[in-house]
This record gives sequence, C-alpha cells and structure tokens, in this order.
Amino acid sequence: MEIVVGVDGSPAGLNAVGWAMAEAVVRRLPVRLVHVMPEWAYSMPETARHAEIGKWKRDSAGAVLEEAASRARAEEPGVEVVSQLMPGDPRSALLLVAERASLLVVGSHGLGGFRGLLLGSVALGVSGQAACPVVVVRTIPGPPKGEIVVGVDGSDLSAAALDLAFEEASLRGSTVRAMHAWIRLSAGPKDGEVPLIYDVKATAARNAEMLTATVAKWRTEYPGVPCVEQVVHDHPVDAIVDASASADLVVVGSRGRGTVRSLILGSVSHGVLHHAHSPVAVVPVPKK
Repeated sequence: MEIVVGVDGSPAGLNAVGWAMAEAVVRRLPVRLVHVMPEWAYSMPETARHAEIGKWKRDSAGAVLEEAASRARAEEPGVEVVSQLMPGDPRSALLLVAERASLLVVGSHGLGGFRGLLLGSVALGVSGQAACPVVVVRTIPGPPKGEIVVGVDGSDLSAAALDLAFEEASLRGSTVRAMHAWIRLSAGPKDGEVPLIYDVKATAARNAEMLTATVAKWRTEYPGVPCVEQVVHDHPVDAIVDASASADLVVVGSRGRGTVRSLILGSVSHGVLHHAHSPVAVVPVPKK
C-alpha cells in the first residue's frame, strides 16, 4: 500500500504533499506523487507539426513533479517517494491509481480553478468516489492540536469514518471527538395547522444514547485512545466546521442518513469540505 498525492504545481498541491509526507511517517508507507497532463500533449510525436508545444507541456509536467519531489524530500527525507506522470483527466486518473492506495491526498484548489470557489473541481470530483479515503488539504496545519473530529450519525458510513478516526488517533497519540449534531425540525404553523411538538431534551438524550452505543465498539478496540462524545443541537455542517478549528483532521462519511442514495457526496460532507479549518478525510461507501 502507499499514499497517493495529486500534484499540479499549485500551492494547495504542495500543501497536500507536505501533509502526505507527515502521514507517511506515522503510517510507514511510501508516497506516490501523481501529475496528470492532457492526453494530446502526453502522446504527441516529435515529428508532429506543433511538436514543440507538446514538448513544452511535457517539460512543464516534469517540472511540476520535480518541484513536488523536492518538497517531499525536504519534508521527510527518509520516506520513499516515487513520481508518476499520467495522461487524461485528473479526476479519472487519480481515481484509477487510488485503487491500490491507502489514502488519496489532494489540495483544495488547483491551477486554473476559479478563485472565488471554495473547493476545486478535482478535490470535489474524487471525494466520495475513490476506493480509499480522500484527504483534502487546504493549508498545512500548525503545531499538532491532538484531536481528530469525526461525524457520527449511526449509519454504516459513520462506522467507516470511526474506523479511520480511531486509526488516525492511535497513530498520532490523539483524542477522538465523536460528534453527533442535530437540528430541531422546523414546521412553521400555517392556517389550520397544528404546530409541531418537539421535545428537545428527550431528543438530545436519545441522540446521546445512539452516539454512546455506536462508539462503544471502537472504545473497546482502541482502549488507549481517549474519546470525547459530543451531541450538539446545531446543523451538522456548522457544528463540525466549528470543531475543526481545534482539530488536526476531520473525518466524515461521503454521505449519511437521509441523503439521496444516487448522490456520491452528501450535503454534510460537501459543506464540511468547503468550510473546514483543518484537512478533511472523506471515507467512501463501504463495499457490500
């Protein structure tokens, strides 16, 4: 197994390299740096009419990989690093190479993206679709904060997220903050309607019981990992984003309860990816 990093010469891509190198140390895995370039330039023969354009693109791609490799060597010289140039669409190529990876790491934005967007097309395109967890890195975190935040809703996907969160916490010597957030159902009374009766305390107690029952398995499997359970009366995106400010990593499932089954990425994971203050790991749907 290995850690795959998508690089394109952007600052976000180099931040992804930095995060991946630190992760490679704790996981004792090699790192594969992957840059994807257009098929036409990759395969253009030297006898082609505009061969110099293809050569320029290939030289530029090689420079991107060399810059990423230099950053990787500077970060962790003891980690094995290989570089790979691939043709085609970046999302499809990264999904292909991620089939044999432990983690796929990408920056939040690449070159050529719209600067007004909070998340780039490649990061959004591979999250939830890769065979392995995808970690999206916006900036390199500062000193370790000692906490991994994981969103829990009782679904199979949140169980997969707990797997990764406890594994990461065990490797890093961190605490897991298992969060379940819920919001009061809104049903504004209209003419002739009876207002919705909603027992906030009872609902919070039921959610706390669900969270404790869900997390119990991982407390047993990882007795040395401290775990804080937190039930929050707030929108899940807002609650997890707030918690991410004091976390080294946020872990979410690609979709949870109530999400349309045909969607690859759920609204909560989508919102957290856009707004979190820390790197975010999106765990794929478990294979049946």
